[in-house]
Amino acid sequence: MLGIPRRYSHFVFGVLQSGLTSLIAAGIASLPADGAMLFARHWMLSWLIAWAAMLPVVLLAAPAIRAFSLRLTREERGS
Repeated sequence: MLGIPRRYSHFVFGVLQSGLTSLIAAGIASLPADGAMLFARHWMLSWLIAWAAMLPVVLLAAPAIRAFSLRLTREERGS
């Protein structure tokens, strides 16, 4: 493994999550492309653009979304 210090796990999570999400979304958006090579080229270009746009959003929004989700939920009490 890379051995990245745990205090940076938020950033690692953001990079992985935004990369995977944008990869899937770009693939779905590229489905109308004619031919395998055109599809692959369109998918990769779309993915790079989407990832570059989503990475800062995810890194900045994740803490706020996590805090909001904690406000919307409650601790479960054991019986």
